[in-house]
Amino acid sequence: MGEPLGCCERVAINVAGRRFETLVRTLRRFPDTLLGDPRRRRRFFDPQRREYFFDRHRGAFGAVLYYYQSGGRLRRPPDVPLDVFLEELRFYQLGEEAEERLREAEGFTVEEPPALPRGGLRRRAWLLCEHPESSPAARVVALLSVLVILVSIVVFCLETLPQFRPGAEGEPPSPTPTNSTTAAPPPHRSGLTDPFFLVETICICWFSLELLVRLVASPSKAAFFRSAMNLIDLAAIAPYFIALGTELAQQRGIGQPAMSLAVLRVIRLVRVFRVFKLSRHSTGLQILGQTLKASMRELGLLIFFLLIGVVLFSSAVYFAEAEDAATAFTSIPQAFWWAVVTMTTVGYGDMAPVTVGGKLVGSLCAIAGVLTISLPVPVIVSNFSYFYRRELRGEESGGVVPASPCPHHPEEPEAKGVDGEAGGEKAWGGGRLVTEV
Repeated sequence: MGEPLGCCERVAINVAGRRFETLVRTLRRFPDTLLGDPRRRRRFFDPQRREYFFDRHRGAFGAVLYYYQSGGRLRRPPDVPLDVFLEELRFYQLGEEAEERLREAEGFTVEEPPALPRGGLRRRAWLLCEHPESSPAARVVALLSVLVILVSIVVFCLETLPQFRPGAEGEPPSPTPTNSTTAAPPPHRSGLTDPFFLVETICICWFSLELLVRLVASPSKAAFFRSAMNLIDLAAIAPYFIALGTELAQQRGIGQPAMSLAVLRVIRLVRVFRVFKLSRHSTGLQILGQTLKASMRELGLLIFFLLIGVVLFSSAVYFAEAEDAATAFTSIPQAFWWAVVTMTTVGYGDMAPVTVGGKLVGSLCAIAGVLTISLPVPVIVSNFSYFYRRELRGEESGGVVPASPCPHHPEEPEAKGVDGEAGGEKAWGGGRLVTEV
């Protein structure tokens, strides 16, 4: 007995003991797939039971069958792992386009192969600096870069300790004998002979060399300067050269000392962003950056709601405390700080209402702050969990056990995929569930 051929006839499909029914014309909507091509699916037909039998993951087949019924809509069941579902798509031969649409729906961007320089020397230098997984030498370079970054951050923190600075910025150094033979210590930590400055110089030399090598070896200079990581690397080394120029100019008597100190303070503050260089080698920081980028809408709403609450409760507490002469809320702008620390549940206590009305406003402000901050938190946490799971999955290519070819149709190509699971999943996404063996 042959398989049904009429367009209006029903087809029975048994997937790991679960029996589905659909119309032949439904499967023929996609004739280039396994189920849509009668010649391809013939090898799975059981003439005794007049059904097609697939020893596959039956939890995923509901979504596959719905793909035919809906005319191309593909959604992964939540209880089916992505790598398993992709293997099922390849088994049923839904095509590359369906897989790409699924990846986009799952949040995976279609990654193009990384561009590599054409020259042999440039290619080796690019792989050495940009792809630590390419060779053991590249991993050593990446490890050395991380160590240099850590040393630079430690030096940046240690040089602010009182015992390591001869005098506060803008203030004279500690009293020393006032004679011509005894030279006072330099008032700034960035002196050319300071040990911290020497360590910083070594670190900057490594950062500059690394950046120059990547710039020269990069396949596209425009793409190089558009990369956020490269801009961070540039911002990490720029403060050193600005501070060095300011120090040299100050030693030669060029420029005003007050202006030089102000520039040095700003430059030293910019150096703290060097910690973001670790994101090039840290998966956790990359996940955090992706989470913040995906949650910009929620963060914007949070800031907007906080601004509304700050203006509202600052005005309320000002008028509630206006009759008290000892109040700290002498104006609405001065109450902004109190509203911010109250809504964020910090509560420094430097400003506090003293009247009954002011305390009532403060209570409402604290409650509103808790509610305002807690609203977008689940979305941000969900985004973080999504990117974290996606990073753990990585490339969804794993060990695949090929199924044995059918002995009755040896000429058919061998079907690849994992063995179907015999769990009790519900059919998802359409299809008529007739019986379950």
